Amino acid sequence: MNKISIIGAGMTGSTTAHWLAERELADLVLVDVVEGMPQGKGLDMLEAMPIIGRDVEIVGSNDYAATKGSDIIIITAGLPRKPGMSRDDLLSANAEIVGKAATETLKYSPDAVYVVLTNPLDTMAYLTMKMTKLPRERVIGQAGVLDSARMRAFVALETGVSIENIQCYVLGGHGDEMVPLTKISNIAGVSLRDYLPADRLEAIVNRTRKGGGEIVNLLKTGSAFYAPSAACAQMAEAILKDKHLIVPCAAHMQGEYGLSDMFFGVPVMLGRKGIEKIVEYKLDADEKAAFDKSAASVKETHEALKKLVKI
Repeated sequence: MNKISIIGAGMTGSTTAHWLAERELADLVLVDVVEGMPQGKGLDMLEAMPIIGRDVEIVGSNDYAATKGSDIIIITAGLPRKPGMSRDDLLSANAEIVGKAATETLKYSPDAVYVVLTNPLDTMAYLTMKMTKLPRERVIGQAGVLDSARMRAFVALETGVSIENIQCYVLGGHGDEMVPLTKISNIAGVSLRDYLPADRLEAIVNRTRKGGGEIVNLLKTGSAFYAPSAACAQMAEAILKDKHLIVPCAAHMQGEYGLSDMFFGVPVMLGRKGIEKIVEYKLDADEKAAFDKSAASVKETHEALKKLVKI
C-alpha cells in the first residue's frame, strides 16, 4: 500500500485525509504539534472506514518519525488567513512552520514527492525546495487546481451548464494577481470569451481572484478547506497512479515562460515522479502582461522570504 503523510491536522489537513481515504489511495498519517488532535481525528476517520468500505490505515502522531517511508508528503500546517489579511501577511510565521516540516519529514522520507498547500503558497513551495534541496519535479505547490476549480464553479453558476462541460485554466501566483485564461477556458469547446458577455466574464474573473478571500470573510475565523483539500487529493491521485494529468500547479521555473528560480503557477503534467513536464501555452498580449505582473508580485514575496530565512 502507498503511504501519504499530511503535516497539519487542522481543517485543511484532516479534510485532505478524508478525501484521500475515500479514494483508497494510500495509508495515511496525520502529524500535528497539538497533542491528541491528530490521534483523535485519525482514529475517528479510521472508524469510518468499515462504513464506507475502505481498507485504509489511518494514524495520528506528534512525531515526524511516523511519516517514515512516505510516497507523498502534503504540507498544510500553518496559520490560516483571517478577514483583512492577504496570503502574504502569513509569510513570517508560516515560513518557520513549513521549513521545519520540510526538513524533518525529509529525514524519514528522502524519496517522497512534496505537495505544499500552506500560504503564501508559491513562496512556501519555494522554501520547501530550498530547505530540502530536492529536484524541482518533487516539490509542487497546490494552487491552480483550486483556482481553476473555483472559476469552473462560478461559470457553472452563471450559465447553468453542467460542470462536466466546463474547463477553466488559471495560472500565475496564488493571490489577487492570478491569471485566469479566458481565451482557452471553455464550455464544450466554446471559448468563454465567445460564450459569455464581456461584463459577466469579467465578474467571474474578479470573483475567482478573490475566491479565497470571499470565504475568509464569510467564515471570519478561518479559511477555505473543502476545495483546497480536494485539490490536494486530485494531485496525489495523479502522482500515485502515474496518470500524466495536466493541471495548473506551482512549479519551480527554470527558464519556462521567461522565468527563473521562482515558483509560479503553470500547467504541469503530474505522474509518479511528481512533475513530469511543464507545458508552455502561447499567451496573447493581455495574458502575457497579466502573467508578468503576477510573476513580479510572487518574486517580491520570494525576496521578502530571503530576508527572513537563509536559503
